[in-house]
Amino acid sequence: MTTNASDEKAKPNHMAHAARRAAADAKRAGEDPEPSLGRRLGQIGVLGWTIAMSALAGVLTGRVLDRFFGTRVLFSAALLMVGAACGLWFAWKWMHGQQRSTHD
Repeated sequence: MTTNASDEKAKPNHMAHAARRAAADAKRAGEDPEPSLGRRLGQIGVLGWTIAMSALAGVLTGRVLDRFFGTRVLFSAALLMVGAACGLWFAWKWMHGQQRSTHD
């Protein structure tokens, strides 16, 4: 069984393709290194404090309103949810800002 030279060129060279892909991946990794463990832990801390402080602000505001209006936990519960939702939104916006700044 003989093969023509044109048949050899028509076959995809999987080894060369894998080598090119590995070289491109290594180049990208060198240009955009993975953040350090300390940076990742710092980001987690910022996100946690953002959400927790927003929820706490909601509870405290709700508690003041509950005392003023004589309700039991009506405003505290509602503003806890509003505060947590705001905290999650702030954290989401901050994460996307961090992602854009590292890829620019």
